[in-house]
Amino acid sequence: MSEEEVKQENIDKELEKSEVSEDSQAKSHGEILKEQICEGKKIYTLSTSSVLVSSLTAGLELGFSYMMLCSVFFHFSDSFSDSTLFKLIALVYPLGFILVVLGQSILFTEQTSLLTLPVLNRKHSLMSLLRIWGLVIFGNLLGGWLIALVLMWIGPQLGIFEVETMVSIGDHVAHYTLPVILVSAILAGWMMGLLSWLVTSSKDTVSRIIIIFLITATMAFVGLHHSIIGNIEVFCAYVLGDEISLGRYVWVQSTALIGNAIGGAFFVALLKYRAFVNNVN
Repeated sequence: MSEEEVKQENIDKELEKSEVSEDSQAKSHGEILKEQICEGKKIYTLSTSSVLVSSLTAGLELGFSYMMLCSVFFHFSDSFSDSTLFKLIALVYPLGFILVVLGQSILFTEQTSLLTLPVLNRKHSLMSLLRIWGLVIFGNLLGGWLIALVLMWIGPQLGIFEVETMVSIGDHVAHYTLPVILVSAILAGWMMGLLSWLVTSSKDTVSRIIIIFLITATMAFVGLHHSIIGNIEVFCAYVLGDEISLGRYVWVQSTALIGNAIGGAFFVALLKYRAFVNNVN
């Protein structure tokens, strides 16, 4: 047995030794890591159709966050400036994320670190990671496009927001330079990876809702770029407005996806895993 295989065997043994803590105690680092790896491995065992349907569902459900932020922006547009409105929407932004995370649909940004951990633990290959990332991204984006088309029609029909509202929000998200969007998306991916980690560490639904609300509301308040809800925002502005071209939409979306992937895979999965491994070896 090689030195690397011995090290991996020691890591696996330490993970197995991570016992479930008492209800009154916080989970240990090893316990959270073990649960995350096990949860990630389960997703790899799902069929292609199951992954696509679950990720499609997540993309659709995030549309409720977009519906609410458009409604808030529209109904309070006469009372507050645009800069203030972009802060106020943080109060309703978490809705879709609560539906997705508690409903256990597969959202790319939440699952990025989760799916990376089994690769770091040498239970799956890098190619299998890239494959499942591709499926999840496609499902999330497709769900976003579908719910965007629905909201473009039903929003003005119900009078809850107008076309101009959707265009203003999308233009605001996409007007930054690509380097700014990249770094912003890295921070958002980092926070979403931490959301997944903290949700695993919590033991009751109320705590999980509070965690989801705090993290996603913070992302909205400071304007970090989330590739999946951002897809809905920018796509609507591309279809309905004149400022965003197809090329601009593709560049913004691609940059946000890359940034989110880096944030979740490196700053959460790799660093959390290495912190555990360094204590073992």
